[in-house]
Amino acid sequence: MSYLAGAAQIGGVMAGAPLVAGVMRQVRARAEGRAGAGVTQPWRDLRKQFGKQSIIPTGTTVVFACAPLVLAGTTLVIAAVAPLVATGSPLDGAADLFAVVGLLFLGTVALTLAGLDTGTAFGGMGASRETVIAALVEPTILLSVFALSIPGGSSNLGALVRNTIDHPGRVATLSAVLAAAALVIVIIAETGRLPVDNPSTHLELTMVHEAMILEYAGPRLALIEWAAAMRLTVLLALLANLFLPWGIAGGAPGVAAVGLGVLAIAAKVVVLAVALAFAEVFIAKLRLFRVPELLAGSFLLALLAVTAANFFTARGGA
Repeated sequence: MSYLAGAAQIGGVMAGAPLVAGVMRQVRARAEGRAGAGVTQPWRDLRKQFGKQSIIPTGTTVVFACAPLVLAGTTLVIAAVAPLVATGSPLDGAADLFAVVGLLFLGTVALTLAGLDTGTAFGGMGASRETVIAALVEPTILLSVFALSIPGGSSNLGALVRNTIDHPGRVATLSAVLAAAALVIVIIAETGRLPVDNPSTHLELTMVHEAMILEYAGPRLALIEWAAAMRLTVLLALLANLFLPWGIAGGAPGVAAVGLGVLAIAAKVVVLAVALAFAEVFIAKLRLFRVPELLAGSFLLALLAVTAANFFTARGGA
């Protein structure tokens, strides 16, 4: 039955990610006094893009063609190994902190190289900005989750979730609160949300993610947008399960446990997505040169979380 949980995770992320993006757009529209296009609009956009002709700019290489596949593939691998619906999956051994962060970074690098491969000014500009953001985001993710792994004694994400279930009081510790704050900031930066980036704008001077994909069209653009929605969904699900893992199924779960796990993670992701979308209505985009300051602050929070975790663990051991 552990294979059923893995299939539910992959299928749920693939099918639900565009709906999560649709929920966020609809919440923003309602908060801004607009009717909105509906929750299922991202799925309609993807269907339209997949039906269009694929265009490859002159002079691009295999890097441009393969980047969407790498971005989507790495995200699906994370969805398969991460403890989203259940712990103790057959791929649980691969759900190591460093492996997951490496897969995230691999997808980012692929899209960055694709932006450079086009040879356009906007593609290079977006790739340069994305590199700066990634250089600050990835170490922060490592430190934040590492702070959670110190009390549990393992960097495996499934083990961290099980440890939180066994010791729920650790969620309210100083190190956990600092790590959660740092993770929220870096997830916003990693997924290109406000105040770091605005996914709904095409203003050339402020774009980051959109600048790298300006040359994409048709099925490849649809795959990139789908992968971006899946990445946001997976990161929100991981954030929820690392700190509020209740409802997740245990090892070798049955059909009922897997179904309950799917409903639990879906509810948690929707709540986080609604909160993020509602907050974006009242947050202005930061100036580009202020973004490193925000990310440096998140790195400091993660470093303080590691320090606090080490201190209290050593004190408890003593």
